[in-house]
Formats: sequence, C-alpha cells, structure tokens
Amino acid sequence: MGDRRIQPPTRPPAPRGPGLHAAPTGRPSYGACLPRVEASARPARRLIQHALTAWGLDALAPDAQLLVTEMAANAVQHGHGTALSLTVARLDDGVRVTVADASRALPVLRHPADDAEHGRGLLLVAATATRWGTDPHTWGKEVWAEVCR
Repeated sequence: MGDRRIQPPTRPPAPRGPGLHAAPTGRPSYGACLPRVEASARPARRLIQHALTAWGLDALAPDAQLLVTEMAANAVQHGHGTALSLTVARLDDGVRVTVADASRALPVLRHPADDAEHGRGLLLVAATATRWGTDPHTWGKEVWAEVCR
C-alpha cells in the first residue's frame, strides 16, 4: 500500500508582517511586538481584524479594535521602554486582547471632569469589555480585556 501520513490540522493563515507571530501551543492566538509610539495603534487594529476574521468572529472586531486602541494609547503615554507587546487570544466565547509594556505602574480608572481632554481611556475599556484587568510582572505589566459574544 502507499505511504499514509497523518497530516496535522491546518490553522488559519497567520497575519503577515514584521514582528507578527502565531502561538504554537495552547489557545489559538496571534501576537506582535510593536514600537511604543502612537502610530502602532493602526497595525494593532489590523492584527485584531486579521485574527477575528480567521476565527469567524468579525462581529467582535469593532469592540476589540476600540479596546486595543485605548490600551495601546495608555502603553504609549504611560509605559516605559521602546516596545509594547500585543496578543489576541481565542476564548471559548470570544477573545482576550492583551497589551504589555515595561512599566510596573498599574493603570488607574479615573473619572475626569467634563472638560478634561484626557483620562477616559480606561472608562471606555471598562464600558466596552466583558471583563478587563491587569497582571503585574517584575518586568512590567499586562493590561487585558475580553470581548465575548
């Protein structure tokens, strides 16, 4: 008989670009290491769109993209180091978006005055996400938010 080889299951194609990677084990996820600059919000949103499209979760994209925009902006404004790390992981009923930076200072949910120009990012995260939180580490922190169906 012929050579029968067991083929591993196929994954959706990984988004292409510098610094992008698909997780090899565990929950399906995509990630990127991006410069800690304002312009990184655009490739972060693009990565979210690619991942959610690959997983058939396009309906969650607007909320997940808003979350990554706000969390990346906070990492740029308040973080340390030259880079931020972005991961979007598949959950049973949605996705978890995580932004990590080298600052150990945890974000603070504020209630700014009506005429304040800044300080509403975490309010948007809290209002949009199903759940959100922070994980402190010796090297910095991860801020994460989940969007579920």
